Amino acid sequence: MADALYQTVNFHFSVNFNLKGNKSIDIKFQSVNGLDATIDSETIKEGGENRFEHVVPSRHKYGPLVLKRGLIAPGDSAVTDWLKKAFDDQEYETLDTVVINLLDEQHQSLMNWKINNVWPRSWKLSELNAGRAEVLIETLELNFNRLIFQKS
Repeated sequence: MADALYQTVNFHFSVNFNLKGNKSIDIKFQSVNGLDATIDSETIKEGGENRFEHVVPSRHKYGPLVLKRGLIAPGDSAVTDWLKKAFDDQEYETLDTVVINLLDEQHQSLMNWKINNVWPRSWKLSELNAGRAEVLIETLELNFNRLIFQKS
């Protein structure tokens, strides 16, 4: 009998920041977006060859990574404290690695994405609106310069 192939689902994941004082709440996010990489290209025109141009790969471009979660108060989250340092105190701490894990039913990592040299680019709150009973969402936009995808 052939092995059954099940498609991977995208709703069970964690985000691990390597920060001092990490709390369990720091791995929980509503959504992760921006796990993408693009290779720029450069066009080279060869002298004497007029039928075509050579297109060669050049630099890689990544992200930005956009994370969303319910608002967490300062002191309750090491990630929030890291953001406050950057935006309130202008102390920019670049993180070596942030790991996004796709998890199975037993909370074990199926695959992961490692992003390197991470720093906060923007920090936004959703609309405060008395007419709606919604969770206040904070959106973190992070810049990074390398993306490594691997099976766990």
